[in-house]
Amino acid sequence: MTDRSYRSALYIPGSKDRALEKAKGLACDAIIFDLEDAVAPEEKPAARALLAATLAQGGFGARAKIVRVNGLDTEWGADDIAAFRGADIDALLVPKVSHPADLDAVAALIPDVALWAMMETAAGMLNAAAIAVHPRLQGMVMGTNDLAKELNSRHRADRLPMQAGLGLCLLAAKAHGLVILDGVYNAFKDDDGLRGECDMGRDMGFDGKTLIHPAQLDIANTAFAPSAAETDLATRLIAAFEAAQAAGQGVAVVDGKIVENLHIVTARATLAKATAIAALS
Repeated sequence: MTDRSYRSALYIPGSKDRALEKAKGLACDAIIFDLEDAVAPEEKPAARALLAATLAQGGFGARAKIVRVNGLDTEWGADDIAAFRGADIDALLVPKVSHPADLDAVAALIPDVALWAMMETAAGMLNAAAIAVHPRLQGMVMGTNDLAKELNSRHRADRLPMQAGLGLCLLAAKAHGLVILDGVYNAFKDDDGLRGECDMGRDMGFDGKTLIHPAQLDIANTAFAPSAAETDLATRLIAAFEAAQAAGQGVAVVDGKIVENLHIVTARATLAKATAIAALS
C-alpha cells in the first residue's frame, strides 16, 4: 500500500464550477470528482467536459485526484472513461463493482490509470476477495448508502447492518495491499456523530473517510492521523527494538510491554503516515 495519506476524500460534483475551484484550497487528502450520483442525467455530458477541462488546468496540488465515472451499463460510462485517457489523475473510480469482470471492462478501455472500486452491492461484498486481486486495482471505497439500500437495512450508530460487508472488504483490501476508505456520513452538521463514525472506522483499520461536505474535513483529518502520543510511542518502540537487536536480543520492553518485530512494522507505518501528512501541509 502507498505511504500517501488518504485521511479525507471529499466528493465534489463534476458539474459545479465553483465547487471545483474551491476544492483547490481545501484541506483534504484526496478529491473524488463525481460524475455519477452527484450529477443529474441531463447535466452529465457538460459535467464531463467541465471536469476534463478543469483537471487539465491543474492547481489541485498534492491532493489525490480520483474521478468517479458512470457505469458502463449507462449511456454515459464509455464516454466518461474516454474523456480521461491520458489525464493527470491518480485513479478512476468504478461504481458498483460486483465482480472482477466489471473492472476488466473498464481496464480494457483505459490502460494508463489506476482503478479504484466502489464497494456498494451485496454481490460486491461476497466477491470482495476476488475483486481485490485485480492487477489494476489500487483502492476500494465503501458505498454504504447504496449498500444499505440493497440490504433494506436501518441506520444505526453502531453500523451493525454494515459490519459484515465492511469486514469482508477490509480483509480483502488489507490482504492485497489496497487503500480502503470508509463510507460517507450523511448528517454533515452532526459533528459528534461524524467523530464517532470516524473513530469506529479508524479502529477497524480504514485508511480514511469519504466525505460529502467541507465542514467534515477537520474531524476526519484528526481521526485518521496518528496522534502525538502514537507517533511518540512509535519512535520509542523503534529505538528500543533497535537497541535490543544491537545487544543481541530478539525482543524489547517498552512501557512494561513486550515489543517484537511485528510491532515495529506497525510503528514504522505510523511514522510514514505522519510524514506523508506533514508533506501535504
